[in-house]
Amino acid sequence: MPAGLEPAELGKMSTGHLFEILEPERKLKPLGERLYRLARQGVWVGTSSWKYEGWFGQVYTRERYFVRGRYSQRKFLDECLAEYAETFPIVGGDFSFYQFPSPAYWKKLFTSAPPTLLYGLKVPEEITVKIYPGHERYGVRAGQTNENFLNAELFKTAFLKLLEPYQTQVGVLIFEFGTFPKKAYPSVEPFVEDLDRFLKALPTGWRYAVEIRNPEFLEPPYFACLRSHGVAHVFNAWTRMPELTIQLSIPDAFTAPYTVCRALLKRGRTYEEAVRLFEPYDRIQEVVPKAREGLRQLIQRTLTQRTTAYIFVNNRLEGNAPGTIEAVLESVDV
Repeated sequence: MPAGLEPAELGKMSTGHLFEILEPERKLKPLGERLYRLARQGVWVGTSSWKYEGWFGQVYTRERYFVRGRYSQRKFLDECLAEYAETFPIVGGDFSFYQFPSPAYWKKLFTSAPPTLLYGLKVPEEITVKIYPGHERYGVRAGQTNENFLNAELFKTAFLKLLEPYQTQVGVLIFEFGTFPKKAYPSVEPFVEDLDRFLKALPTGWRYAVEIRNPEFLEPPYFACLRSHGVAHVFNAWTRMPELTIQLSIPDAFTAPYTVCRALLKRGRTYEEAVRLFEPYDRIQEVVPKAREGLRQLIQRTLTQRTTAYIFVNNRLEGNAPGTIEAVLESVDV
């Protein structure tokens, strides 16, 4: 994709043009046929991550990963993305939140599936964490201020530069901000000031989206900042955020020529609780009607207005992301 495209041009490029540019012969599974048809209309629906053995018989074929007559987990983990692309046109990359992937990692990732598969990648937390949480995985950094918070140069050199060879396969880059404590940002205004400076420093030619976890920040200054830069607000179903339907009803919330949504958790449920309840993610264990209705509304809106949406559904929402997606599509008037 040519660098330097304006936001409106990006919105146009993200509908069916990628299929015209990159159209290999491919085998699609039944759900895949419908999802790829939706992608041609601007609705890109996929899952958050993809390496789940609980999806055997649904998305994956166990026998495909046999080595000398026995199932090989290593072969599955290394190669399952190609089979994932037989169902889904886009995939969420949560892995990049925890590290700056190396050039070798990016090359292996982008060459392991057909070039029509798009990626929604989370930007490393070293860019989006202001104060490191007091979690053991942060080691000596726990509770410390992050000196690289909103460091545009680090983002460009350590992350964006390495992605340039694969730019046509990157659907959207997501800046996920965890819940800020009051000592970090007592209100939305100082956050918006910092965010505005950061977004001004970013190169054009990419689709950016911002995900926040402070419901009190869903105010006009936040949306105005995103709109001024052509950056999307991420409609997110998460523990303490308003329901998707409520976020979708905010007039200012659609801030870019494209929309991004991540259906992660039932409101009121923590990530740890969802993991405990739903592993190994082989079936839907609890229907979350409000989240499904929000997804349905967003898909229908995108189709009606002929815009573009990148939608990612997580296993921790209902127990099985492919099942949730299939159920939502049954309620969509295509």
